[in-house]
Amino acid sequence: MDRSIVLVISITAAVIFTAVPALGQFGLGPQPAAIPPTGKVLGCAGGRFVFGQISDSSKDQYMLDTHTGRLWRIGESSDVGTHLRVIPYKDEEGKVSSWPGDGPEVKAKEGKKN
Repeated sequence: MDRSIVLVISITAAVIFTAVPALGQFGLGPQPAAIPPTGKVLGCAGGRFVFGQISDSSKDQYMLDTHTGRLWRIGESSDVGTHLRVIPYKDEEGKVSSWPGDGPEVKAKEGKKN
């Protein structure tokens, strides 16, 4: 009788310890924790410029003009320090421009008079 109880307990333990990893293979086990995105965006509602970083590297920082779509990479050098570098766009015809698409219609604004 003691031998049958040991056999039942052994089989039960074997089924439990082998079934848990098998359940994970079919999506039935506990779900892994979600990894938060590393890209951070600094901007405000209605703001014209948005600053962002697309990876953990400081070389992947950018500034986007939300009105025109122009994009700059924020760079740093020993000559000029921190500066903005224009990211060019290339259209289907191979034409390179600092403006996306045909570019915005720029209207001259009238200056303030004193």
